[in-house]
Amino acid sequence: MNKSTRAIRIVRWACMAMICLTIAPLAGCQMAHPSARKIFGQTPVRAIWVTRWDYKTPGDIAHIMDNCRRAGFNTVMFQVRGAGTSFYRSRLEPWADELGGRDPGFDPLAIACRAAHDRRMALHAWANVMPGYRGKHPPLNPRQLYNARPDWFWRDEQGRRQPLGWYCSVNPCYPEVRRYLTDVMREIVTGYPVDGLHLDYIRFPNEHSPAYPDGATVPDYPRDPRTLALFRRDTGLSPDASPAAWNAWRTGQVTKLVTDIHDMVRRERPDITLSAAVATNMIKAKTHHFQDAPQWLREGLVDAVFPMDYTDSMPPFQAQLRAWLAAASPHPIVTGIMFDKRDPALVREQIALAEQLGGNYSAFAYNSLFERRDAAGRPLHDEQSASRAALRREVIPSMLRLAAAP
Repeated sequence: MNKSTRAIRIVRWACMAMICLTIAPLAGCQMAHPSARKIFGQTPVRAIWVTRWDYKTPGDIAHIMDNCRRAGFNTVMFQVRGAGTSFYRSRLEPWADELGGRDPGFDPLAIACRAAHDRRMALHAWANVMPGYRGKHPPLNPRQLYNARPDWFWRDEQGRRQPLGWYCSVNPCYPEVRRYLTDVMREIVTGYPVDGLHLDYIRFPNEHSPAYPDGATVPDYPRDPRTLALFRRDTGLSPDASPAAWNAWRTGQVTKLVTDIHDMVRRERPDITLSAAVATNMIKAKTHHFQDAPQWLREGLVDAVFPMDYTDSMPPFQAQLRAWLAAASPHPIVTGIMFDKRDPALVREQIALAEQLGGNYSAFAYNSLFERRDAAGRPLHDEQSASRAALRREVIPSMLRLAAAP
């Protein structure tokens, strides 16, 4: 190589270095924890769900991440969408009422990503998908979906909307609703360095709730004329003439939404993990809530599932865990373990079994282990404080020992 050629190459290398340095700050918001999708399920996942009620300030988020790291968790499922409102700077949805219904002066998701990564933890954005509103009274914000798109919500045969008081859901049978929800997920994964997108309520939330009178039957949502016309167009049937086809069709609409989100994530952020919180009983989930998670795994639509195995007895916990391991193979499952108001000995035993059989678990939830804080950063003690203290005292040392074991 002569001096002239060497000089040209040095200049080229210098130019490339300058380009990389220039674009790195811009690309930084797109970069997740290195190889997030590749390592998920290969390194044991010790996750914890942090709900949208657990933080109000940047200090809260830093404190949460400190507690999670010290307890031995390596993955934080950080809730950023509850019911049609956001806990990040969204172009599509208004700020959450839990943050005052307006920009709080900081971006919770951006701070959470930075705080988790600084502590060498993965950060997965946790989003409730189907719920469009939750409250006992209609929202005041005209931008809230309940007000802005009333035609998107479930209606019964008489045209009545779901009663207020619990989650009111948007209708995934409408193509424009699926597009909208996919767009909401897109702005999360393209705007923040998340290591994963975690889909919750990715089903029909049609169980009985306090919103319905005792003994009342939950209507067979959605029975609005447009949904019935779409079903008739696709099948030539009516729900009453063929209930099995009606249920299968609704299951298909949920799977279409999962497919749309999957395709978007693979285009926009192929490096991150796409997961879903799913019902423990996979048969009931499909027949009652139109959630076919085993199909999603078979078709590669999600990278992992989090079965919420919240039983308070070991035999069904073990049976359900083994059933999911068999159904999900070779995909990883992350067993959801209920910490809230549970006997520490039971929690320890469930964690040990999850570690033995798969190595992955997720704790529900942060507030079951640690106190929330007031505006001055002081712990808010309540009737559950003694239970939390017992879990910290008796469960966290066991978690740390397991995490340290080869």
